[in-house]
Amino acid sequence: MTAYLIRRLFQMALVVFVVSIFMFLLFNIAPGGPLTGLQQQQRRITPEERARIRAQYELDLYWPVRYTRWLVGWPTGPIVINGQEWFANVPLGCYLEATPAEGGGCHEYVYLSDMPRLHPPVRSSKGILFGDFGQSTVVQAGRPVWDLLTSRIWATVELQVISLVLSLVIAIPLGIYSAVHQYSRFDYTFTTAAFIGSSMPTFFFGLLFILIFTVLAGRVQEVWPWWPTLPPGLREAVRPYDVASWLTRVQPGSPIDRFLHLLMPVGVLTIVSVAAWSRFLRSSMLEVLRQDYVRTARAKGLVERVVINKHALRNALIPFVTIVVLQIPLFFAGAIVTETIFAWPGMGRLYFDALNRSDYNIALAFIYVTTILTVFATLLGDILYAVIDPRIRYS
Repeated sequence: MTAYLIRRLFQMALVVFVVSIFMFLLFNIAPGGPLTGLQQQQRRITPEERARIRAQYELDLYWPVRYTRWLVGWPTGPIVINGQEWFANVPLGCYLEATPAEGGGCHEYVYLSDMPRLHPPVRSSKGILFGDFGQSTVVQAGRPVWDLLTSRIWATVELQVISLVLSLVIAIPLGIYSAVHQYSRFDYTFTTAAFIGSSMPTFFFGLLFILIFTVLAGRVQEVWPWWPTLPPGLREAVRPYDVASWLTRVQPGSPIDRFLHLLMPVGVLTIVSVAAWSRFLRSSMLEVLRQDYVRTARAKGLVERVVINKHALRNALIPFVTIVVLQIPLFFAGAIVTETIFAWPGMGRLYFDALNRSDYNIALAFIYVTTILTVFATLLGDILYAVIDPRIRYS
């Protein structure tokens, strides 16, 4: 096992390195970019402003040089553009002619000829391998990317953990019961519902929930006063609101307010996951139930519950583990579509905003961390295979 883990760790490092090269290259050759909007306003942009933008995104450097600066912070130092030297990757507010209390001005990028009368700049990015992802350039300009990620990650973890637990609690019993009672009325009903749930896109359920529990809730309450009006977005309200006749004046930030904001996004994620996972587990259980050792266990007179839970389920969970462990990256990456629809302030919404506004530092950091979590999730899945099935050995 030790030799296997060492070999896998080396392979994981190689995979992360190759993925980082390709994603950095794709972001640099993709259409659009920071100067897309400025190219339509060339007459309004001064040469100094254009040089500042090009220095900010290091557009005059070859992409391998930009990649090494992004990865390990090397080569360091200023960028030379048209004979002038500029500092890049420096946060807002680092060049101050005077303190803010004295009314000093702030310059994000300055010529080196101006440096004698300014304070020394903050050191450039050390590289993502050293935990320095640079600064946000658009979404929250000047704020370190890592601080921005950590401020959003807990909202995503809250959403993903709750939906994961609910999905497992619902999907596993449904899949097992449907497989054991194959071709029953319940099996046909469950299979149809699961097929519909896995076929519909995520945004369909999100918009449907908002329509039923927010937009049309007032009309439904005329017939059923107990029908709730749920908040359509965000993590907590900004002012008090009423839900139904049985719950009025919910205060912003209260536990019940946070719970009500969780209901719809968690419901969407749970429906989609249960529909897919239960069908997958049902198929795996059906395959295992046809094996000879299951028939042998029944022939020995074992109780059906023991045959299902001890002999069949354990082997049926082996392929199911692959799906579950791949949810680990989602604890960081979040659900982009669901978080965007419900304006949930998590990682998925942040990544969508970063792509939409060409904040490449955030987008690259997001993909890089997600890649690392994905390769570690696959390693964890291989280890769990050996725990579930003693016949699996690694050497």
